[in-house]
Amino acid sequence: MSGSRFVTAINCIDGRVQMPIIEWMKREYHADYVDMITEPGPNRMLAENPSDPDVISIKRRVGISVMKHASKVVAVIGHHDCAGNPVHRETQIKQIKAAVETINSWGLHVQVIGLWIDDQWAVHKIV
Repeated sequence: MSGSRFVTAINCIDGRVQMPIIEWMKREYHADYVDMITEPGPNRMLAENPSDPDVISIKRRVGISVMKHASKVVAVIGHHDCAGNPVHRETQIKQIKAAVETINSWGLHVQVIGLWIDDQWAVHKIV
């Protein structure tokens, strides 16, 4: 793994969104690997309850990716037709933006981005 470039994705557990995110992040950030941290509706979790034990677990896992794999980019993702966060796109976009703020507050000194996956499984950078 020496010399490998890692990025990190905090993604939904939904299998439909895994490959689009992996492909997009590898292409956009010239990464070799994408560390995937999955939860149902992670944008909602990170936006609405940053002190929740599940969010603390996400923070720990992101820390491993950043410290052990030298990940320089962390993405938080929301997507169309999410069973874990069944709200409209506009609400999810607001949650993504708030989730980015939560992750930035962790002081990891990495680029934090927000991504939205639409109904055609295309990835859009929000923040």
